[in-house]
Order: sequence, then C-alpha cells, then structure tokens
Amino acid sequence: MTVITPWHWAGFILFVLACIAVDMGAFNRRARSVTFRQALVWTAVWFSLAMLFAGLLVSFRGHEEATEFVTGYLIELSLSLDNILVIALIFAAFQVPPEYQRRVLVWGILGALVMRGAMIGVGAVLVQNFSWVLYVFGFFLLVTGVKMFFTKKGAVAPEKNPVIRFARKLFPISPAFNGQKFTARLNGRLVLTPLALVLLLVETTDLIFAVDSVPAVFAVTQKAFIVFTSNVFAILGLRSLYFLLAGAIALFRYLTAGLSLVLVFIGGKMLLDPHDHVPKWFQVKIPTTTSLLMVAAILVVAIALSVTAARREQKPNRS
Repeated sequence: MTVITPWHWAGFILFVLACIAVDMGAFNRRARSVTFRQALVWTAVWFSLAMLFAGLLVSFRGHEEATEFVTGYLIELSLSLDNILVIALIFAAFQVPPEYQRRVLVWGILGALVMRGAMIGVGAVLVQNFSWVLYVFGFFLLVTGVKMFFTKKGAVAPEKNPVIRFARKLFPISPAFNGQKFTARLNGRLVLTPLALVLLLVETTDLIFAVDSVPAVFAVTQKAFIVFTSNVFAILGLRSLYFLLAGAIALFRYLTAGLSLVLVFIGGKMLLDPHDHVPKWFQVKIPTTTSLLMVAAILVVAIALSVTAARREQKPNRS
C-alpha cells in the first residue's frame, strides 16, 4: 500500500489550483450566463474526475479507503444540495443577474477550499489527540439533523443579516452593480459593490454548512487525506451543480428532510462506533459500504418522493 506523503498532498493541491485557474482564466473572463447544457457537461466532468480519483485510491490504497472516499464524497455532495438552495435565495434577494453569478461562485469556491482545509486540519488534530471529540461531533450532527427536519427555510433578508450589517458599517457600498466587479469608484472613492456583499454572504453560508459537513465525513473516516479530497471534489462540482439544479431545487420539497435523516444516521453511526470511552454493549460497527448504501438510499427516496409529489400537482384536476 502506498504511503501518503507531503508530495501527494502537494500534487493534489496543485491539481485543484490548476482546475480553478483554468476556470477563472480561460472560461471566466467575460460575464455570461451558464447554460443548462454547459452545467450538465461540467457536472459530469467533476463527477468523473472524482470517480477516477476513487479508482486511483483502489490501486494505491485499497478498496476500503476508496469506499471511504466515495461515501464521504456522496455525503458532501448531498449536503451541498441544501447549500445550493440557500445560494439561490441569496442571489434572488440581491437580484444578481445570471451572468454575474458564475464569478461569485468561482471565488466562493476558492474561499470555501481554504476554510474547509483549515477546518479539516484542526479536526484531524483534535481527533488524533482526543478521540472523544468524535462523540461531540456525533451528538452535534444528531441534534443538527433533528433541527433541520423541523426548520423551514424562508427568503433571505440581507438587511437583517449580522455579517452584512457589519460589512456595511466597515465599508462604503455602491448602490448598484459594477458589472461583475466586486469594487467600484464612487465620487473618486473606492467602494464595495453589492456583488461583494453577495460573495461575503455565500462564503459565510458555506462556513455554516461546513460546520455540519466536515464532522460528517469524520464519521466515515479519520484519515485527513480522504476527508480533505472528498470535501474538495464535492466543492469543485458545486458551481456546475448549482446551475444544473438551481431552477428546480425548490421542487425537491423532501430533500431537506432526506438530508436531515442523513445527518441523524451519520451522527448515530459516530456515537455507536467502537471506542474505548463507552461500554462494549453500546458499540456497533457499521461498515463503510453499509453507510454508503444507506446515504444513497435516503437521497434516492427523498428525491423520488419530491418528483412524484411535483408531478401530481402538475396534473390537471379531473372532475
């Protein structure tokens, strides 16, 4: 089995930076809308790259770690669907034109990678030195899942958001967009545009979601490299997935309920996994493959129920 070295970390990070550079340089110079076809192609590309990486893990690290990666990737990808809904609400609240949304998401993903990397690094150190932290993560995910099940999402109100209110106090804000730029000149003074506030809100939203999603992957594996790579691949595909699903995400009415069940299951798994801190009669080892199948089944059922309900509503009432 190949040992993960700093060179593997450096190589993977360089690969990610190259992908972002290509996106920001070659495909993001002019403000333009992303078509459904383009979003579908790029979603397929990112998914294929993730599965190719899983194949490489099979060759160099074995089936167990490859399964852990796929499970972590699926968990991160599923939880990002809820993130997509919130991002759509943010864009709607600020009335961001479709041609400007792409640049916000690219920079948002770049910031998310930095924040996730830092959180995973801290989480890995905590788990390695204080194994009881896994129980804290598990309890937190359990409570979060239950809370998510009973919480309904409404419209985003920027004027009530503490982050936006704090930013408005620190920096002058222009009243209108300046193309897809985050700054503008107003009476000779450098000011932020509303698009900068949108980016700040998107980054804050991802940070909040990361508090749930990062511990969720630690329930599958405590290997920092697998946690990091599964997170990164899910984040890289977030932008194209947004443009693919943003218009229809509201139709998935049972998706949030499904995601809450995923969090409850993952939190329960983390609490029941064998450790030295609890009696053996309380310990239950849930295989990674079982976790993968369970998460996939919950998502499939939630989406299927949502699509079925939407189709029933679209049918004309028969007298």
